[in-house]
Amino acid sequence: MDGLGRRLRASLRLKRGRGGSLQDNLRDTGKEPERAQEHCLPAFAGGQHFFEYLLVVSLKKKSVGADYEPTITYQFPKRENLLRGQQEEEERLLGAIPLFCFPDGNEWVPLTEYPRETFSFVLTNVDGSRKIGYCRRLLPAGRGPRLPEVYCIISCIGCFGLFSKILDEVEKRHQISLAVIYPFMQGLREAAFPAPGKTVTLKSFIPDSGTEFISLTRPLDSHLEHVDFSSLLRCLRFEQILQIFASAVLERRIIFLAEGLSTLSQCIHAAAALLYPFSWAHTYIPVVPESLLDTVCCPTPFMVGVQTRFQQQVMDSPMEEVLLVNLCEGTFLMSVGDEEDILPPKLQDEILDSLGQGTNEPQTSEQLNEHVSGPFVQFFVKTVGHYASYIKREANGQGHFQERAFCKALTSKANRRFVKKFVKTQLFSLFIQEAEKSRNPPAGYFQQKILEYEDQKKQKKSREKTVK
Repeated sequence: MDGLGRRLRASLRLKRGRGGSLQDNLRDTGKEPERAQEHCLPAFAGGQHFFEYLLVVSLKKKSVGADYEPTITYQFPKRENLLRGQQEEEERLLGAIPLFCFPDGNEWVPLTEYPRETFSFVLTNVDGSRKIGYCRRLLPAGRGPRLPEVYCIISCIGCFGLFSKILDEVEKRHQISLAVIYPFMQGLREAAFPAPGKTVTLKSFIPDSGTEFISLTRPLDSHLEHVDFSSLLRCLRFEQILQIFASAVLERRIIFLAEGLSTLSQCIHAAAALLYPFSWAHTYIPVVPESLLDTVCCPTPFMVGVQTRFQQQVMDSPMEEVLLVNLCEGTFLMSVGDEEDILPPKLQDEILDSLGQGTNEPQTSEQLNEHVSGPFVQFFVKTVGHYASYIKREANGQGHFQERAFCKALTSKANRRFVKKFVKTQLFSLFIQEAEKSRNPPAGYFQQKILEYEDQKKQKKSREKTVK
C-alpha cells in the first residue's frame, strides 16, 4: 500500500476516545458501539461558519514509478499559531482528505476531456463528530492533456444542494485566478449560516464582470437538505429501496456499487436519509478509497459505496450477511434473503402505494424529496411515534424509557414483532437517550407528523361514534 494510504489509516479514528487506526477500530467488536454525535469540532475549526477549509487537491507524480499521488496544492484559510493538539488534529484531517478526493486509485494519465463530477465524503473524528467533504472534480482550465483536480470544501454542515452552488461559484472564479477565489470565500466565511428556509446574500467582485450578488438559500425542511433522491430513483425500483431501508433499520451491512462518484455519494446519502428521525451512527463511507476496501470484511454494521471497478475484489472478500447493491444494473448481487420480511406487510404496502402515487407528474427537487421521504417518516410515526408517552420522569426531569409497556401498546402483532427488534438497535437507543434527557418532545418535523397522525386518529374515532 502506498504512503498516503498508510497515513490515512493512521489519521482516521472511528471510536471516541480510542487510539487505533480506522482498520483496527472497524475490527474491534468487543465493546458496545458508541454514539456518533452530530456536532462540530473545537472552536478553532470554525464550526459556526459555513465551512472550515477550501482545498484544491491535485495529482502529483511520485518520485518513483509512473503513478500519481493526490496532494493538497491550495488551502484556505491557512491556520497559524495553533496549539499542539489543534495542529495534530489539523494534520490528521488534511492527511486524510486527498485520498477521498481521488478514491479510484493512482493510475491516472493526462486527459483532454473529463466529465466533471460532484460528490461528497464523510470523515468521522475521534469524538464521533463528522465532517463532510463537498467535492467538484474536473479538468483545470488550459489546453492539451492535463490531469483532473478537485475543489473540496470541508464543513460540519450537511447541505448538499447549497454547497453544490458554492462549488459552482468557486469553479467560475478558478477559471480566472486562484486570487479571485479568496475574497469570495472570505465573504462566505464571515456570513452567518442561514436558518432553514432563509437566504444569505453575498456581494462579490469578478474582474471583467463587475459586482455580483449571490443568494444561497437553505431548504425549509432541514432534515432533507443533504439529500437528493433522484439518483436513487433512477437506479432502483421502489421495492428495492424498501428492502434497503429494511436492512438499514436493522443495522445490517450494505454495500452500494456504481462507477460514478456522484451516483455513489448521492445514493448512499439518500439511503441514510430514509432513516429520519434516526441517524446512522456506524461506519459510513460514501466512496471507499481503494486502500480501504477491506472495510467490507468488517463484521460490524456499515453503509459504504464502492466503485464498480473494484467489484470483483469486493466479491472475493470474506463477508458476513451483506446486502450488495449494483446501482448501475439495478440489482442485488448478494443479500441475506429475508429483506422482504423485515417490515410489517401492511406498512410495507402503504409505503409502496404512497411512493407510486403521482410519480409521473413533474416535481421540484424539494417536492420529490418530500414525496419519497414522507412514507418512511409515516412508517416510524405508526410504529414508534408513541414513544414520548412511555418515558417516565423523575422529579429532576430525568426520563426512563418503559420499553416493555411501549411495545405492548402496539395492537398489531406484526408491528409489535418488528418494534421488539428495532428497540434493540443503536438507531433507536441513541434516539431514546436524547428523548430521556429532554423534558419535552423536540418541536421538529417528526413531532409535527406525530401530532398530525394522533389528530387524524381522534377525528376518525369521533366520526365512528357519530355513525353509531
